[in-house]
Amino acid sequence: MVTVANPIYDIVFKYLMEDERIARTILSALLKENITKVEVRPHEYANDKRDSLSVFRIDFGATVLKADGSEQLILIELQKTWLETETLRFRQYLGVQYQNPKNIVDKSNDRHALPMVAVYLLGHKVGDIEEPVLYVRHHSYDYNDNLVTKGLPNPFVDSLTHDSIIVQIPRLHGQINNRLDKVLSIFDQTHKDMGNGQVINLDDSLYQDDADMQHILHRLLMAATDADMRQDMNVEDEYFSVIEKRDTEILMRDRKLAEQNVQLTEQKAQLSEQKAQLSEQKAQLSEQKAQLSEQKAQLEQKNELLRSSVQMLLKSGVSLEAIAKTWGMSLDELKLLV
Repeated sequence: MVTVANPIYDIVFKYLMEDERIARTILSALLKENITKVEVRPHEYANDKRDSLSVFRIDFGATVLKADGSEQLILIELQKTWLETETLRFRQYLGVQYQNPKNIVDKSNDRHALPMVAVYLLGHKVGDIEEPVLYVRHHSYDYNDNLVTKGLPNPFVDSLTHDSIIVQIPRLHGQINNRLDKVLSIFDQTHKDMGNGQVINLDDSLYQDDADMQHILHRLLMAATDADMRQDMNVEDEYFSVIEKRDTEILMRDRKLAEQNVQLTEQKAQLSEQKAQLSEQKAQLSEQKAQLSEQKAQLEQKNELLRSSVQMLLKSGVSLEAIAKTWGMSLDELKLLV
C-alpha cells in the first residue's frame, strides 16, 4: 500500500491537473478519446466559495486524435465540488464559456464555436442514480423521432449543444473493471485513511503495469509530503468544518421553525374551530331570540284577542266577575287585559 494525498481536496486536484501528462490521462479516460494535447485556458482556475458551496473549475483546450488520423480541438469545462450546490451555478459557468469569443474558431468561410464537453466531479450523490459515471450525450432526430446521422457531426449543431459527464465520487466503490475505473480509483473515498482524511491508501500493485498511473501516484505522493500543500488542505478542512457547523445550525433552526409552524398551524386550526363553535352558538342564540320574539308576538296576539272579547262581553252587559268565572281567570288577571 502507498499513502498519497487525497485529490478530493481542491489544492491537490489543482496540483494534479497542472501536470499536462496527468491531465491528458484523466481527460482521455473520461472522454474515452485519445487526447494528444491539453492546454489550460486563460483564467483557468476558479475557486468560487460561498457560504454553502465550493466549486473548483478548470477550462481546457484539448486536441483529440480521431480514428481517421484527423485532429479536433474541443473545449473541456471541468468543475469539481465537495458539497451539493444549485445547478444554476454550473449553468452560469457554462454560460461564460458560450459567451467567450476566444472559444470561437474564425476561419475563412468557417466561423463556429469549439465543441464543448462539461465534466462534473461531484463529492455528493445525485438523487437515486446509481451509476458512478453518467454520460449525457445529445443526439439529433427528425419530426418522427428517427435518429439523424447524415451530415453530422456538424460545427453549427455542435456549437449550440454540448455533452456532459457526471462523476459521483461517493458511488466509487473500489472495483476496477476498465480504464476509467482505474483512473478514477484515486478519487475513491473508500480508500481514505481512517485517521487522516487528507490522505488515501492505495494498492500500488494495481498500477505496476501502467506508467501513466505510476506518474499520478508519484505526483500525489509528492503532494502528501509537501508542507505548504498540507497547510492548504488544513485550511480547506477548517473552511468545510465551519460550513458543516453552520449547516447543522441552519438544519436545527429550520427543524425548530418547522415544528413552530406545525404548532402555529394546529393553533390556527383550533382557533378556526373555536370561531366556528362561536358562530354556531351565535346562530343558536339568534334562533332562540327569533323564537322568543315569535312567542311574544303570538302572546300579544292572544292577549289582543282576549281583550277584544272581554270588551264585547262588557258591552253586552256581562260583568267582569262573570267573565272571570267563565274563563277560569282571576279578576285581577282579567283587569290587566282591559
